[in-house]
Amino acid sequence: MSRWLVAPILIPMLTGVLCLLAVRRPRLNRWISVTGAALELAAAVALLAAVRSQGTLVLQVGGWPAPFGITLVADLLSAFLLAAACLLAFTLSIYSLASIGAQLESFAYHTLYHFLIMGVSGAFLTGDLFNLYVWFEVMLMASFVLMALGGERGQMEGAIKYVTLNLLASAFFLAALGILYGLVGTLNLADLAVKIGGVTERQPQGMLMAVALLLLVAFGIKSAVFPLFFWLPASYHTPPAAVSALFSGLLTKVGVYSLIRVFTILFVQNPDLTHNLILWISIPTMVTGVLGAVAQNQFRRVLSFHIISQIGYMILGLGLFTPLGLAGAIYFTAHNMIAKTNLFLVSGVVERLQGSQWLSRLGGLYVTQPLLAGLFLVPALSLAGLPPLSGFFAKLSLIQASFDARQYLAGGVAVAVSLFTLLSMMKLWNEAFWKPRAEDAPADAELPDRARWLVPIALLSLVTLAMGLGANWFYSLALDAGHQLMNPNNYILAVMGGQP
Repeated sequence: MSRWLVAPILIPMLTGVLCLLAVRRPRLNRWISVTGAALELAAAVALLAAVRSQGTLVLQVGGWPAPFGITLVADLLSAFLLAAACLLAFTLSIYSLASIGAQLESFAYHTLYHFLIMGVSGAFLTGDLFNLYVWFEVMLMASFVLMALGGERGQMEGAIKYVTLNLLASAFFLAALGILYGLVGTLNLADLAVKIGGVTERQPQGMLMAVALLLLVAFGIKSAVFPLFFWLPASYHTPPAAVSALFSGLLTKVGVYSLIRVFTILFVQNPDLTHNLILWISIPTMVTGVLGAVAQNQFRRVLSFHIISQIGYMILGLGLFTPLGLAGAIYFTAHNMIAKTNLFLVSGVVERLQGSQWLSRLGGLYVTQPLLAGLFLVPALSLAGLPPLSGFFAKLSLIQASFDARQYLAGGVAVAVSLFTLLSMMKLWNEAFWKPRAEDAPADAELPDRARWLVPIALLSLVTLAMGLGANWFYSLALDAGHQLMNPNNYILAVMGGQP
């Protein structure tokens, strides 16, 4: 099964190439895109099942043993998040058929889309930091073009802010890699985990802590933590809804994944410094994100600020650095990928129907679009953490882990932020769905290809319900992943061939 580790990377790459070759044949281009996304999802689900039954899987590309060659690794953390990412890729490929026009498709939208998925898959599966940097750059190039696709003024402004800050993050990342390689002589994660102990014995930990802080800043920018988040709400609401949904579900989550990976296998020597710092960063991240969301009056800007708030929950679990905290962070990340993407899809339908994202210009959708209204409530209430939806169990795990670790302030803030999240979701409900539309407002536009708009939203809503009603299975998987992260010896032995 290890040979199939390359499939989630090769399938989107080949799909993107085929879409580029078929760019002048729109129907074929769309068929290739959806078929490729379905194959990506099948490969990711098969990989998760294999990891669940067989343990950590490793592929040494080209037969070169670690740490000399390129290593691909799938443990429960990477396989779980990869399956969630490929589910989003599949649903968004269907949604794009309705929401992305012929003009944007002629600019190779489907090719860029699948190259972005390739970058995400590579980041989740790579076993060394240099290739993680490479996959970040693949994502950055594809996402920058997707954000600017169409060339509208708002898009270009958002794209410039987005790429500038992410290039800065890449510079911090590359500087950290150079210092780390000079200290240890390797960038393979498993090999680093073994050799970093020798570095701390030979010399003071100052340089190693400098590398840890550089990586914290680099991944903090990419995941939009406090105070490095300002680029996100300035850019994520500008591209088409399908692109915004793709970014919200995947890009910041790869940053969170990277933080979890490096601060559970590499920088664990001084958790009182590193993990307490992450814990204290999580609190203002939650607070500033939710307060920013409450203050917004545009549908998609509300959702953009909520991305920041929810990132705070994810890194809270990492800062606690306990199996329960990490399990909560993993479960919350997967839940949020599904729910937040779904809300952005709903925002695209609302804009298509009523021609605006301004809440003051919306209304009456509960009467004219009752199915859409019902589908909105599922991810909205899940994001707020109401039972029996997935968000409730994810937040409950994090709050319980906070209280178990006697971090009462963090746990209390998590509860309070949930209440403000519910407030902002009810604001969206009242303004867009419940209140009557202005009498002089034009009638709702037609929704052509209605199934292509609503089926992806319904599918993700069903997954959110399944993650809540079947929380025992999903949570047990996340808890097993948390225990793996707290005890990385099996990961190290699998990569190094039993010779740490």
